Amino acid sequence: MSSKSAKAALRAKALEARDRLDAEARIEASLAIDRIGAAEIDVTPGVIVSGFFPIRSEVDVRPLMFSLRERGARLCLPVILDRTTIVFRELLRGAPLVEAGFGTVGPGPEATVLEPDLMLVPLAAFDGTGHRIGYGAGHYDRAIAGLLAAGRSPHLIGVAFDVQRVDRVPAEPHDVALQAVLTESGLHAVIASRI
Repeated sequence: MSSKSAKAALRAKALEARDRLDAEARIEASLAIDRIGAAEIDVTPGVIVSGFFPIRSEVDVRPLMFSLRERGARLCLPVILDRTTIVFRELLRGAPLVEAGFGTVGPGPEATVLEPDLMLVPLAAFDGTGHRIGYGAGHYDRAIAGLLAAGRSPHLIGVAFDVQRVDRVPAEPHDVALQAVLTESGLHAVIASRI
């Protein structure tokens, strides 16, 4: 089986498990993720944190984002400009949100574009080594690669439910591993933190 086929099968399995969680379980797990992340993610005032607004049955990281803002973080959200490009626009209280691609919303074109220091990364599946499977379009892979090419080294924290963990993600040479994965059972470090 090719790496692409293997990833597609793992993605489908993990998303099916996530979709089976009922709404109350997802809410409770998202609140646990907020409590754990707010206590264990070290942010200093002014650090730029990219989050995401949930689509489908994803973890709702909005409570965690707002907890980090209360500790001085600047927030931004991804906006898909075209089929291959994501930018991260600053999320300010009261700012209007617009369609941002992939079924989500984000700040409009008047918002400041930021380069994240810490990224809360959505994912379909993950393993214990920090490798992730996204939704298949490669947006985050390209965004992370662009930040690295520009000399930035964002701290990458995947955010998911425990049911999305798989035994092994087939990693390719260009894949960038996460430093940690945050789930309702804890912040699971896989590589030493850079923030």
